[in-house]
Amino acid sequence: MNLIIRKAKIIDPKSPFHNQTVDVKITKGIIEEIGVSLLNISNHQEFHHDGLHISQGWFDTSVSLGEPGFEDRETIANGLEVAAKSGFTGIALQPNSYPIIDNQSQVHFVKQKAAKSATELFPIGALTKASEGKDMAELYDMKNAGAVAFGDYNKNLSNANLMKIALQYVQDFDSLVIAYSQDETIKGNGVANEGIVSTRLGLKGIPNLAEELIVARNLFLLEYTGGKLHIPTISTAKSVALIKDAKKKRLKVTCSVSVHHLVLTDEKLEGFDTRYKVTPTLRTEEDRQALLVAVLDNTIDCITSDHNPIDIENKKMEFDLAKNGTIGLESAFGALLTVLPLEKIIEKLTFGKVVLNIESQYIKIKNKASFTLFSPEKNWTFGKENILSKSKNSAFLGQQMKGKVIGIYNQGKLVLS
Repeated sequence: MNLIIRKAKIIDPKSPFHNQTVDVKITKGIIEEIGVSLLNISNHQEFHHDGLHISQGWFDTSVSLGEPGFEDRETIANGLEVAAKSGFTGIALQPNSYPIIDNQSQVHFVKQKAAKSATELFPIGALTKASEGKDMAELYDMKNAGAVAFGDYNKNLSNANLMKIALQYVQDFDSLVIAYSQDETIKGNGVANEGIVSTRLGLKGIPNLAEELIVARNLFLLEYTGGKLHIPTISTAKSVALIKDAKKKRLKVTCSVSVHHLVLTDEKLEGFDTRYKVTPTLRTEEDRQALLVAVLDNTIDCITSDHNPIDIENKKMEFDLAKNGTIGLESAFGALLTVLPLEKIIEKLTFGKVVLNIESQYIKIKNKASFTLFSPEKNWTFGKENILSKSKNSAFLGQQMKGKVIGIYNQGKLVLS
């Protein structure tokens, strides 16, 4: 659709119109003109909203949907609609469906399902066959089919030699290994952060060491092999320090943090509410503050919702037995604006495109129109009526929020929340 967006404040440091309130004229999906009080002489539709801000389209580096196999949790069509109404013009899809996305036909399947959506879908291929950690999957074939990186969602690759070989192999076709880091033998049967809260509640603890030990191992492997490594959803202060040191050595390592680890702590477990049972587990206030500092100083490269729909049968049960995960697309922006400045949030919600080697569309004339539309001012409370996903396992129910997503413009389509 051809569109003129009226009186929008542009938040895009790489745009010549950064921090200016202007009109944006879009023709056939391309930015044709940017200026004040543009004339509409070609019958474009017009859009106006109080307090309207726009940025380049946000991108989420870790989204689970379910289809194929777990459509009761979420479908690709509805999941992409949720992402659009949550402000995301692109998502990286985790391979944890059934069957696992570990071959080119599965990559083709999910891309075909997403072809007509306003939000673009970029598949992550499984690093190992069936994400079992035994044999490497068909990485090169999946790369050619459209996979943007390779990793086994929330599964640590215990075989260090296989990780070494993977880091070496993907260099041949300039790809990226995603290495979730948690030593399963140290984690054991733990279900909560090891500390005062888990002791008081009688929950088996997971020490920070379980994550940090594998982060350190994977960084040693990266230093040996070269290549590119992404460490997702880090959760501890020591992990931050390890990655910071690796970057000083100029290793090609990036990392992400989830929204819930920036906003929530293990104190939320007091009521044994399984909505707060996530992977990695919620940590202490000290860790949370360290993560926020790491976002501000750019040790952490991007922020993810780590959206993971879980059906009620697997979530609303005893804490020890419930599956890990929270949905997070709908609440991401509103939660982040309570703890971080606006421009830093946008930077971290868009840098995933750089990490995954996806072209960024800055707000410049003749560029593709790929925007997120939002208003940063409104204070509100996240409730059940704000959940758009099929699954309802949100850790942010009842949480105070700031700022509202208005929608996106992408792929020639305007989608409003």
